[in-house]
Amino acid sequence: MQKELRHRLRVEPYPYQREGIEYGLDKKRLIIGDEPGLGKTLQSIGIVDTANAYPCLVICPSSLKINWQREFEKFTDKSALVLDNSVRTTWPYLLKMGMHHVAIVNYESLRKYFVWDIKGGKSFRLKDVVFCPQIRMFRSVIIDESHRVKDPSAQQTIFTKGITTGKEWIILLSGTPVVNRPEDLVAQLSIMGRLQEFGGRTKFMADYCTDPKDKKAEPAVPLSVLSNQLYANCMIRREKAKVLPQLPDKTRVDLYVDISNAPEYNLAAADLAEYLRQYTECTDWEIRRKMRMEALVRFMTLRQLATLGKVAQAVDFIRTFLDSGKKLIVFCSLHEVVDALCKAFPRAVTVTGRDSASSKQVAVDSFQNNPDVQLIVCSIKAAGVGLTLTASSNVAFIELPWTFADCQQCEDRAHRIGQKDNVTCYYLLGRGTIDHTIYSLIHMKKSIAAEIMNSDDEIPTDEMYFDQLVASFLNQAEHGNMQDGREKDSGVP
Repeated sequence: MQKELRHRLRVEPYPYQREGIEYGLDKKRLIIGDEPGLGKTLQSIGIVDTANAYPCLVICPSSLKINWQREFEKFTDKSALVLDNSVRTTWPYLLKMGMHHVAIVNYESLRKYFVWDIKGGKSFRLKDVVFCPQIRMFRSVIIDESHRVKDPSAQQTIFTKGITTGKEWIILLSGTPVVNRPEDLVAQLSIMGRLQEFGGRTKFMADYCTDPKDKKAEPAVPLSVLSNQLYANCMIRREKAKVLPQLPDKTRVDLYVDISNAPEYNLAAADLAEYLRQYTECTDWEIRRKMRMEALVRFMTLRQLATLGKVAQAVDFIRTFLDSGKKLIVFCSLHEVVDALCKAFPRAVTVTGRDSASSKQVAVDSFQNNPDVQLIVCSIKAAGVGLTLTASSNVAFIELPWTFADCQQCEDRAHRIGQKDNVTCYYLLGRGTIDHTIYSLIHMKKSIAAEIMNSDDEIPTDEMYFDQLVASFLNQAEHGNMQDGREKDSGVP
């Protein structure tokens, strides 16, 4: 059956991904509940593209909008449009004329783009919402991290339900469709138009749900029956351990996010570009040497601005990931970033240069052994070597090292003996920033050794490496590639 799947994707899906696409083509309205790192995105795109179910609307967390755009344009020949203020009024025309085939919006903006009016007060129901008629043009809707719409009374859930009503193709993606209790499924089944297949809301609650205050209470119908019914009707879910032979042992996924300080960053980037042009034209060796040192400082400043601009999106990404119930290792360097993450996630533990040796060990032990400690925030230098963090198979970089060797060292905190799962490494890259330059360079020049780094100030002092950095930065600045941020990643398709 797998061999019979005819698709137009630019990559060949793994066998289990083909199975997921075939399941989706058969069911049309479904949940893909695969564990993180198994390529739910590709499968949903494969369903939509094989069915030619365009225009398609993608609803996702804010931190994943650009990634969805890149994934659609990497895997298919279709153009994707991220909805923002620049297309607030024109997006229907752009889709209708075929200039784009996919629209991407975050949960918080559903009201902004798709709701004309809400009758009544703060508390309202679906019948009170007046949607813009343009939502009818969408043939398919993909809802990423669908557990975000598990609360039937929440505004985002109501808007999502209204947008999807009557759609032929509705694909929910979540590694944890049931976050806490079976009732988490009610809203998601309703959005798919499948709640009646389970007897409707009243019967579902009576059969499978219990009083949360009574921890010993058993549901009227065993949850195994619910599970069997889900798999038969509308859900497919695979675990990493079951499909390990089909996967690489380590996957890198680059996620481009918008930065919050774009005006400040762009000003500094333009200033650096002009300075580097002067540097490249200088023929006096002594002056050139002094300019190089100044340029290194400016590179560091720009890198820091890019990192600080990602914090809000990083918090959104981490929160979304932790909702899956999985543990996550986060790498960065700036104290401001560490502090911001610790404020957003009070239960996180840290391994940084500011922590004592004993507190570092306590943090590692807690992360490794305590199921309630989901997040560890690590400094690239303080935690990049010597630590074992195999309690998680997921690593995220908010800040980039300067070399591929340092990337590997950090990744290998999870990817080492004792790790039972495939490791997925997420690189959060600021769109239109120096992140693109550094990321491209370190992965093109994998042979660049760690010893070219000055361990004290984390500045690349090797002249050849610096010149490559300058050339790459100027090239991307002049050709606008940095603004694009859609080069190929090395992740699971």
